[in-house]
Amino acid sequence: MKPQTPQTRLTTQKAILETEIAQFSSFFTAEELHHKIKKEFPHLGIATIYRYLKTLVHQNQIHSYQCERRTIYSTNTKNHSHFLCEKCNTKSHLHLKNIDSLKQNLRGKMCHFQIDITGICEDCLGK
Repeated sequence: MKPQTPQTRLTTQKAILETEIAQFSSFFTAEELHHKIKKEFPHLGIATIYRYLKTLVHQNQIHSYQCERRTIYSTNTKNHSHFLCEKCNTKSHLHLKNIDSLKQNLRGKMCHFQIDITGICEDCLGK
């Protein structure tokens, strides 16, 4: 007999969360999702949201990244990268379009990645 894959039922809470997550076009936190939902669905707690996001990450339906010591989530972005200036400590997001050189050095298949680059920003270089 073949082992069965555990099925999860689509509850009302999951349907609400799924709909709201689909509306994010970029990165979001569990707290942002909770804030967005609690106006219309005050019974949906933050713990439920964390559990649901953890499940989605485990099922590779969304990705999680670390950003400023917080976990952020994304439904459509395959990377999360920053540039941090050593002089003024500003942090900005980088949008990397071509990562062919990274892929050439990997053994296996890349799913998503996070890169933090430290250097000196244009403003500080001009000073």
